[in-house]
Amino acid sequence: MEVLGVVLILVIVVGSVILHELAHGVVAYWLGDHTAKDAGRLTLNPIKHIDPYMSILVPVILYLLKAPVFGGAKPVPINSRNLKWREWGMALVAVAGPVTNFLIAFIFFLIGHFTGLLYGAGGEVLEFIFSKFVYINLGFMLFNLIPIPPLDGSRVLYAISPDKFRTVLMSIERYGIIIIYVLILLFGKVFSQLMVNGMNGIWDFFRFIVGVR
Repeated sequence: MEVLGVVLILVIVVGSVILHELAHGVVAYWLGDHTAKDAGRLTLNPIKHIDPYMSILVPVILYLLKAPVFGGAKPVPINSRNLKWREWGMALVAVAGPVTNFLIAFIFFLIGHFTGLLYGAGGEVLEFIFSKFVYINLGFMLFNLIPIPPLDGSRVLYAISPDKFRTVLMSIERYGIIIIYVLILLFGKVFSQLMVNGMNGIWDFFRFIVGVR
């Protein structure tokens, strides 16, 4: 099951990050920026989106370590100067990714719940697929909502922040991903626990919606 699990995790991760990035590009296009379209990123073609490190290596390592699985893809190019409503337009573009992951998780939960596939009715493999689609997409959503540049949460924080704080956010943009990795390395257990608690909390919310107590 370990080898099959890795393969399935990769399929789930790649499919999820493609839809995440596609959502960014589509919303940007709706708001007037054609940069992603011109770059050929408004497509489901995985070759256009996959990052070997974030889309493959990191999710596989996290899965094998039995840690919350998250990852990413090549960022969709966005020119915020072309967007309607400028910083608020950029915030909408940013939120589109996590919202997409939330919807994927919710849809797979609903299908899995009402068919019983989430509880083993279709066998171990289908239960694994449906549960991982839910949890991994919730992980993507929560991770991307961290308000540290260049993650999506920082774009929302930028839109609501005063000018002085926006300057701070812009100054750490180039170092943001390094800061995130350092924080994960230093506080890995705390980070994992917070992620797990968040995912389980949303899972319980889904169960509440369908009437499961």
